[in-house]
Amino acid sequence: MQLIAKTFQGLEEVLAKELTDMGAESVQLLTRAVQFAGDKKLLYRANLELTTALRILMPIHQFYCKTENHFYRSVQDFDWSRVMDLNDTFAIDPVVRSQYFTHSKYVSLKMKDAIADQFRDKTGKRPSVDVDNPTVRLQLHIFEDNCTILLDSSGESLHKRGYREAVVDAPANEGLAAGMIKIAGWEGETDFLDPMCGSGTLPIEAAKIARRIPPQSPQRRFAFHHWDDFDKTLWDEIVEAARRHIRPLPCKIYASDNDKKAVTATFHNARNAGLENDIALDRESFEYLKPPSEAGLLMMNPPYDERLRQEDVNAFYAMIGERLKHQFAGWSAWIISSNTEALKHIGLRPSKKMILFNGALECRFQKFDLFKGKRNEHLAAKDKEA
Repeated sequence: MQLIAKTFQGLEEVLAKELTDMGAESVQLLTRAVQFAGDKKLLYRANLELTTALRILMPIHQFYCKTENHFYRSVQDFDWSRVMDLNDTFAIDPVVRSQYFTHSKYVSLKMKDAIADQFRDKTGKRPSVDVDNPTVRLQLHIFEDNCTILLDSSGESLHKRGYREAVVDAPANEGLAAGMIKIAGWEGETDFLDPMCGSGTLPIEAAKIARRIPPQSPQRRFAFHHWDDFDKTLWDEIVEAARRHIRPLPCKIYASDNDKKAVTATFHNARNAGLENDIALDRESFEYLKPPSEAGLLMMNPPYDERLRQEDVNAFYAMIGERLKHQFAGWSAWIISSNTEALKHIGLRPSKKMILFNGALECRFQKFDLFKGKRNEHLAAKDKEA
């Protein structure tokens, strides 16, 4: 099968590696997506085990058209009884970039009519639309005159893991958090610290990655569970294989925040994920936080400044830089922020940097290598070791 995994902008390469490691073939990077080939087993595993995917889609019908009438007829050229029946409800998510079709809602309405009319002509009845919780979710992609209809195998977005019930301000999305950890190349070989843990998404995703726990619950009902060709025996085998892969936590994971609500939210969410015993949680301001061990990975999503004056947020980021430099030598630090001006006040030169999106916010994700002494001496010592 030809399949497409959707993801966040900036995480395409991370997702491609996940798929390659899973055995996918013909892996190709797209914009906010990765195209690949695989069988039914890979489709099931991708939904259960990919940490950075949002949806796994299967293209089912492609055609070219430039007019509404041609579009309607082309949609009806597909036999919709192959993927749904009158007892199903369906929804259509359009993505349209075309000079011929300029209103995505209108073209999705035409597609809905074409599908419903086909059933009415054959049976005298029309299936119902359910935009919130359909049994069949379709995606319509139109680029100029190229139209592709895709069947969604996931259902609810895969970034919704089900554990995050308590939320504080500006949380990192679960899929984004996992992607950040993957970019850092961390799999549990060193200690992990999030000193501004908010809702706990980063340490919870870190614990899942370190213990090799699938991001999705095996009890989750995916869209493919409703398909006529769903193979329960195969699914049970995949779930059991994933369970056997889980291991005890090989490192220490620490989370802290100066906000009592954030600490409480992190505890509740970690408990929902069954990971409350894997995360050492504390209430402490980063200004006074001491490193819990000699070395490890520190990752943080600090406030961007929505509620702070510019001079305050700049001073806050300067404090972060001072603490990192003087207290966390031997650690690696990764920081995500949409405030490019405040990031400059950290006062440390990033060794890596890239652009990621936290929701609609364009953010810089930067790595800082922390060491004692001068940078030139540190680089010279590394070259000597190499």
